[in-house]
Formats: sequence, C-alpha cells, structure tokens
Amino acid sequence: MQRHITIQSGHLELAATIHYPAVENEDDRPRRYPLIIICHGFVGNRIGADRLFVKAARKFSESGYFVIRFDYGGCGESTGDYGSTGLDSMIQQTRSVLDYVFDIDSIDPERVIVLGHSLGGAVALLTAAKDKRIRTLVLWAPVANPFNDIVKITGKKVYEDSVTNGYADYLGYCFKPEFFESLSRHHPFKEIKKFHGDVLLLHGTADDIIPVDYSFLYQKVFWMRSEGRCDKEIIFQADHTFSSGEAANEAVTRTIKWLQNIEKKKTEWYGWTI
Repeated sequence: MQRHITIQSGHLELAATIHYPAVENEDDRPRRYPLIIICHGFVGNRIGADRLFVKAARKFSESGYFVIRFDYGGCGESTGDYGSTGLDSMIQQTRSVLDYVFDIDSIDPERVIVLGHSLGGAVALLTAAKDKRIRTLVLWAPVANPFNDIVKITGKKVYEDSVTNGYADYLGYCFKPEFFESLSRHHPFKEIKKFHGDVLLLHGTADDIIPVDYSFLYQKVFWMRSEGRCDKEIIFQADHTFSSGEAANEAVTRTIKWLQNIEKKKTEWYGWTI
C-alpha cells in the first residue's frame, strides 16, 4: 500500500510518497519496521528515470520496509525554486523528512536507511554526517565532487552564464550563482569520517555521467574509519540510471540482500555474550 503525503520543510512543501511494508500475517508482524528514505539526483524527482524509484520502493516494501521517496524543493510536485537553493537546503529538506518519519510509531529508529542516487548520494552522505538518526547509507552511483560533477553535466557555459547574468537556464530550471556556490562548499570525502554506520556502494560499469571509479575511491576512504563497514557492488554494463530492466532489478535485489545480510550479522553479534 502507498499513500501520497506532503512534508513541510521551512517554507517548502515537499511532495512525497510513503510505501507501507507488506505483512502476510497480521499476528506475526513486528511492532516496528526498518525505514528507507530515497533521495533523488540532480533535477530529478521521486519517480526516477524509467520509474526506478517507484519500482525500487515497491520491492523494498514487499521485503518488509517502510519507504519514503520525495521530491526536493522545486522538483517534481514540490514547491520552491530548485536552482536558487543548493546542497545546504537539500540537506535540511532531508532532515525534515527524518523529522516526519520519526513521528511514525511503527518506524524502528535503530534501522533508518537513507538511499541516495547520484547527487542524492552526496546529499545522503552529507546529511548522515550531520544527523546521527541515519544508521545506514546506500549510495547508488554517488557524486563525489559536487561542483565539478554537476558543471560537467550542465556544461561550463551554464555556470558562466549564471555568474555573469545572475541566472542561467538549464532544462527549464533557473540556476542562480548561489546554487553553484553551495556545490563548491561541500566536499563529501571530508565528511566520511563523521558517519560511523554501514555503507553500501552500488555502481554500473557503463556509467558515463558519474564514473564508477568514484565508488572504488569512496570505499577506500570509508574503510579508513575506525568503525562501520563498507561494501561495494558493481553491476556490469549498467548505466547511470540503471535504465535496463535487468540492471534496475539487480540494483534493488543486491541492495535488499545486503541490507538483510547486515541485519542478520547484527542480530548474530548481539547474541554473543562474554
């Protein structure tokens, strides 16, 4: 079952969809469920390219997860002007979604997972570095250098026009200098040590937008932390948005398997006594 909701974040009204975990037997259902929050990428929305996030959310819910996917301000059905804000606003919006879900009694606060794709991956990491309520990260084809990566996507001229004219058009979005300034202020690699939870990196070898090498480098830096594990899944010939049915299914299936494995290991570890 799914329901459309609106989440307030400052002056922004964020359009969101909540998916409820499938329960086969009402008598056997747990009191609290794990939660997955999905953060979309640059000029994206909660549906995702080729309905990636819709398909993922439904499979996650079938596996027993609460799922919330939402549109950042100025994207999809949310209010606001996407190009006049930036990463600081996206981080705050993600925390507003956390505020909302932590008021749901059926959510297990110890099993809160944030899944970010592309720029949403960088936002997920930057948010997790600030907000200890996030216990696990799943990063699909994550951006590593926000300014360079996004300017590469838009083209250098869009950035230059924004600085020169005070705004620039890109795919119908009006980007102001503040947006690009916010990208240059944030460096995900420097924030990694502030997050102590487990991490899954998932990337396709045919990604020509965000290079798969980023996930290899991310894993090396994550493993330098004093605690928290980091695993990597590489999907052969998958592009940036896992656009083929096989690639999308692989991304979701491998993510679910990893999450279940992490949960199993934690349960077994907590069972040890000294």
